[in-house]
Amino acid sequence: MSKTKENLKRQNLRNNEYYNFQETFDKLYEQSYNGKKFQNLLKFIIREENILLAYRNIKRNKGSQTQGVDSKDIRFLANMTTNELVSFIRKKLQNYFPKKVRRVEIPKANGKTRPLGIPTIEDRLIQQCIMQVLDPICEAKFYKHSYGFRPLRSAKHAIARCNFNINRTKLHYVVDVDIKGFFDNIDHAKLLKQLWALGIQDKSLLKVISKMLKAEIAGVGVPTKGTPQGGILSPLLANVALNEFDWWIASQWDQYKSHHQYTGSHKFRALKTTRLKEMHIVRYADDFKIFCRNYTDAKKIFTAVKNWLETRLKLEISPEKSRITNLKKNYSEFLGIKIKVKKKGKRVLKGQFEDKYVTDSHIADKAKKRILLQVKVFIKRIQRSTGIEVLINIDKYNAYVIGVHNYYNIATCCNLDFHKIAFLSLRARENRLTLRRRKHDEKLPRYIQDRYGKSKCLRFIYNKPFLPVSYVQFKMQPSYSGWSPYVENDRKNFHSNQKSVSSIFIQELLKRPTPRKSVEFNDNRIALFVAQYGKCAITGEKLDIDDIHCHHKKPIKHGGGDEYRNLIIIHEKVHKLIHASKTNTIQKIIRQLNLSAKMIEKLNSLRIQAQQVPIL
Repeated sequence: MSKTKENLKRQNLRNNEYYNFQETFDKLYEQSYNGKKFQNLLKFIIREENILLAYRNIKRNKGSQTQGVDSKDIRFLANMTTNELVSFIRKKLQNYFPKKVRRVEIPKANGKTRPLGIPTIEDRLIQQCIMQVLDPICEAKFYKHSYGFRPLRSAKHAIARCNFNINRTKLHYVVDVDIKGFFDNIDHAKLLKQLWALGIQDKSLLKVISKMLKAEIAGVGVPTKGTPQGGILSPLLANVALNEFDWWIASQWDQYKSHHQYTGSHKFRALKTTRLKEMHIVRYADDFKIFCRNYTDAKKIFTAVKNWLETRLKLEISPEKSRITNLKKNYSEFLGIKIKVKKKGKRVLKGQFEDKYVTDSHIADKAKKRILLQVKVFIKRIQRSTGIEVLINIDKYNAYVIGVHNYYNIATCCNLDFHKIAFLSLRARENRLTLRRRKHDEKLPRYIQDRYGKSKCLRFIYNKPFLPVSYVQFKMQPSYSGWSPYVENDRKNFHSNQKSVSSIFIQELLKRPTPRKSVEFNDNRIALFVAQYGKCAITGEKLDIDDIHCHHKKPIKHGGGDEYRNLIIIHEKVHKLIHASKTNTIQKIIRQLNLSAKMIEKLNSLRIQAQQVPIL
């Protein structure tokens, strides 16, 4: 998982606390874990805190700028006041009918296309409201080795689990099963029954979800099965659809119920003396692997899985993409990584020497081609751009390199693969770009210095570092910690290194929205206060609740808006000083605040933007 996605997941947890809804989520999780049946969930979904939290979560998503069939994006919601937005969503859910879903075809690596369904922005917000309430209920019932679209989990955790099964459990046969068009073939009736079985027994809510599933797709018609990729609720529903399958696999070994009482590893030792087939599933969305002890077991498991999916979930598998792999002989691909095992020394077992095997993983061939192509695209863009665009494109290239390094460094041979990519892109770099070596006294941004400062391949374009594709090392990914975002002690561990303002202070601020201002303004006001650690941007002093003012850098009357970058949190007196025109008033406030020359310089920057004369 990239740092950006990791930070996003951290922030989503913080948002729950800021909007004073974490306690509700915790309670839903605990009740679900203890087997409670929920019959009145809509009351949580339409609560003001949940709606505002949903708005905050979706507006930070890149998809918020994507338009639905009504040509509206997040700005349609942003311009409403807080009361207007809450009333709008509540009214929609009183008699809910989703609007048409926009169909978009996006290209796949194999030349085919994948259909995406884009609901309107108001339907996406409603889906987010529902998802936030259902997630803790479902999380309490999901199997531990499902990693896709779940809080605090990532694709790298799934790869780490595969490594565990190979290195520690020593399972070297893998059943690979590819489900044909999984998202497009989920059975609606079965899915609703699965939600009911999980304890979601609110009939009014299930009717809303049923209408969402059957929302007409523009130019296609009303779907009879499937959940649209592109819908916010779809990933959660996909996990619900396959959760029953996870637990069926687990019941064959991990969760096998014996008549005898065992503790710890004694159970598995006892199981190995039986005729049961050892199997362990690792799943990420609809992509999963089942690790087995030998080929005979793998063959029987393959047939059983195929029949179970077809009979119970009405899902077909793709014969050409489904197979049994002996990892001692062939690679098996998973989430952009190809995995094999290789010999590494000997070990003693029952007084005899036998070969020891460990994971040998590389970047998948398709992923390597994709990275190489993208690197060359960035090189061409940098060559063809001029002025400030050159610097912007270098920053984008650097961000891309850091991103692929962050993800693919889980492959044990990632350094060899990235060296090959660097070699294949060498001619393009040398022919198209004028690169220079780093000067001995040249400073780097800290995040680049920490990662690439020791690289002899680091080059510069003008005064901008151009990061080396080849400079990366394998990094061991720890297994999933087991933490839940809905358990207070787990959250404390997760947040322990995060600097932040008090959530109690935030909740008090939420109770005092600026009247007659848009929901975008009031949401950004909270975000800025958190980003500035509750301090005035000019004086650096901690702000009391009554002193907080949110200032438009470019005034509304001069074309400014409520977007994040146009706002800043300052002390009430600083706000007066920005707009003051009388000399006596200006001098009086400066003396009260005891502003330094540097503070006045920052202040003058805001005065100029507000079209006021600088203070001398």
